[in-house]
Amino acid sequence: MGYVFQINISKGGVPKLSITEAQVGELGIMGDKQKDRRYHGGLDRALCLFSLEEIEKLKQEGHPIYPGSTGENLTISLQGYSQLQTGDVLKIGGEVVIEITSYTAPCKTIQDSFVDHKFKRMSQKLFPGSSRLYAKVLVTGKIRQGDKIEKVQ
Repeated sequence: MGYVFQINISKGGVPKLSITEAQVGELGIMGDKQKDRRYHGGLDRALCLFSLEEIEKLKQEGHPIYPGSTGENLTISLQGYSQLQTGDVLKIGGEVVIEITSYTAPCKTIQDSFVDHKFKRMSQKLFPGSSRLYAKVLVTGKIRQGDKIEKVQ
């Protein structure tokens, strides 16, 4: 169904930078930090996902976006990404299982990834299917770039 294009972490804020493999715990990728824990992180927002195909579409619109620039932990290539919704369960590689919990709300910290700082271009309400997604971790384990992703529920 798809694969992990890039795994991204930071010490807080954006951009998140690429690593080749990671240990995923119940609070997300080990070594990744969030600046504002009121809106990011926690059990139900342990991982942030975004679609490589959406990034490419935004680049074609002229936006200076790139994998990790909007703070996603996993840049994924996934057939049907725009149809994912809360409650969907994905298996990543041979171990990790996650459940989609919500669409992310775009904020000004990602504005540099957009022409004229129009970060609301990632709003699920305004542009359905173009949002990043939050997920909780159901089964912890190791993930690597290139790992297969399949929808299991």
